[in-house]
Amino acid sequence: MKAVISGGTGFVGSALTEELLDNGYKVSILTRNPDKHESRQNVSYIKWLTEGAHPEKELEGSNIFINLAGESINSGRWTEERKNRILKSRVDATREMIRILENLDEKPSVFINASAIGIYEASETKTHTGTDFLAETVKRWEFEASKAREFDIRTACTRFGIILGKGEGALPKMALPYKLFAGGTVGSGKQWMSWVHIGDVAKAIRFVIETSRIEGPVNVTAPSPVTMKELGKTLGDVLNRPHWIAAPAFAIKAAMGEMSKLVLEGQKVIPSILMENGYSFEYPDLKEALIEIYRH
Repeated sequence: MKAVISGGTGFVGSALTEELLDNGYKVSILTRNPDKHESRQNVSYIKWLTEGAHPEKELEGSNIFINLAGESINSGRWTEERKNRILKSRVDATREMIRILENLDEKPSVFINASAIGIYEASETKTHTGTDFLAETVKRWEFEASKAREFDIRTACTRFGIILGKGEGALPKMALPYKLFAGGTVGSGKQWMSWVHIGDVAKAIRFVIETSRIEGPVNVTAPSPVTMKELGKTLGDVLNRPHWIAAPAFAIKAAMGEMSKLVLEGQKVIPSILMENGYSFEYPDLKEALIEIYRH
């Protein structure tokens, strides 16, 4: 099987590439700078999103397309300029994926587009579609991805929760106060944290690839969401650090601006589609996931 991945050198893309290679796939990674990457067995790097690039010429016969490209939402304050970049990076990459698909003589069997649980409104009791910046961004993102269905390609949008892994993603920033002996409850502590281990993200994407009845939105979160207070206590326990200095909401808002919604608001999201189709989580429990990340 031949898989094409955009964003294949990022946090999720790197884990997914290894998961696919370990299971006998060949992988083509779309990148603006293919010359910067060393050649690897069963991995090729193909130029895209640059002037004169025509990746479709090298991608005929590929079975699976996966779009993970987009600027990180948690690496700086959400100024209007940055929000525009976050949205534009996702829309532009997805539109280019659709253009490539349209120009292939032989269409792939499945197209998977990254997405996010940010589409759901923050709530302690319900899960429904929101209207804030994150929700509107995800709606636009998924709308562009849905155009792949016009070519009779099975299309799924994997809505990622807060992805936990060592070195990248949100976890290093959450763990830093604990490592400095200054960790504690953020905001009210009652807000939900729908998390997922990076290993399960990669395995869940492969599961969607290989389960032909799955299409449409797919929540990629662990089956056991926790409150922010539970997350902090568990993180402190695993790191052998105290959980004691509270970070009030007003201080977080002052420091992070609108981006504070990422930690002060949350959604209780259950991976119903994955569970109904028989996916078995490698890390269903938060403490086990954190132990794997920090003690192995």
